[in-house]
Amino acid sequence: MARYRFHATNGYACVFDAQGKDIRVPARLVRRADEVAQAVMSSLDDQEDWSQWHVSVHDLNGRRVLVKPFVSG
Repeated sequence: MARYRFHATNGYACVFDAQGKDIRVPARLVRRADEVAQAVMSSLDDQEDWSQWHVSVHDLNGRRVLVKPFVSG
């Protein structure tokens, strides 16, 4: 099992994941990235355009392992 951090950004604003999440199966990274995107969209409900936002997934060494654009709707 490995721990990953899921950061959300549009290049200007950032929502950092300082704690991270243990993911046993790497194929589940996409599902967790989608969950993070939905949580950010819910918490920043004054935002209307999510087209520039993405979740950047990093391992604990800081290596980026996935970039997943937000999908609204």
